[in-house]
Amino acid sequence: MQDNVYSVDIGSQRIDLPLVALSDQLTLALLITVDQGVGFMEQAGRDLADLLRPFDVEVVATVATMGIPVALEVTRALGLDQYVVLHKTPKIHLSDAESEPVRSITTAVDQRLLFDRQRIATVAGRRVAIVDDVVSTGASTGAALRLLRRVGADVVAVGTLVTEANLWRQSLGEDAALVHALGAIPVFHPQTEGLMEDWEG
Repeated sequence: MQDNVYSVDIGSQRIDLPLVALSDQLTLALLITVDQGVGFMEQAGRDLADLLRPFDVEVVATVATMGIPVALEVTRALGLDQYVVLHKTPKIHLSDAESEPVRSITTAVDQRLLFDRQRIATVAGRRVAIVDDVVSTGASTGAALRLLRRVGADVVAVGTLVTEANLWRQSLGEDAALVHALGAIPVFHPQTEGLMEDWEG
């Protein structure tokens, strides 16, 4: 950790993540997938697909927005065509969507995860992998699991570029065993001598 960045291996690639203060007590290493470039995301998708291939995934699902590049590249690498997106922002086609409450660490406000009813047939009765950029508190992942299961999906795995600390394990309970990650990062607490890594969260 140096110069306000944290270096991490994500599958076969190593990148520097910027360190950003979320509050006076908490700093995060931010992985912004839309800023990583096509080449990085393509390789990360291949690496994550390799972790998920043993689960005979039929459909990839993700949570907007940062998970979309992950879902696109994992879907492509698995040789699939369809992926589905669970949204946090209301849109015109989501007026009667299936929904599930969620609170993210980076937004700190109550939101709803929304899934287009027209896409239910894509996941119902099929083997689904949820993919995302980061599994942190487990809140978004847990909400996605509940929503997809409610509409009939058989969620067989959760794939992520990185896990952050370990709060997600307690939040997900038995479902924590579904999580497969390309890397892991801590959270950080400011100290007089600098930032202290916290792997528990």
